Amino acid sequence: MARILIVDDAKFMRVTLASMLEKENHEVIGEAINGEEAILLYKQLSPDIVTMDITMPVMNGVDALKTIMEMDPSAKVIVCSAMGQQKVIVEAIEAGAKDFIVKPFDEQRVLKTIEYILQ
Repeated sequence: MARILIVDDAKFMRVTLASMLEKENHEVIGEAINGEEAILLYKQLSPDIVTMDITMPVMNGVDALKTIMEMDPSAKVIVCSAMGQQKVIVEAIEAGAKDFIVKPFDEQRVLKTIEYILQ
């Protein structure tokens, strides 16, 4: 099972995602509320997977993703976005994101994406 860092400025989204992941025995090793925190926690915790919200204050998810990929080109980051953000999703994939999950979260899609990334 994976050690996962959840990055989202909305506590409700972090709690929802953590609940889905922990039911499948994944370990949520940290939570960040913006891109700057995500980078610091990534350095400290070395997670197997990061779920990264795109729209956040201080530093957005795409900028944080780019920084994490510079630090660790093998990082496994899944971006999370609301519907209608296709352009930003494409930018994130080009920057190194391994996949994306659309909000609101569909539990089966989330778990399938995690399993796919772990293979």
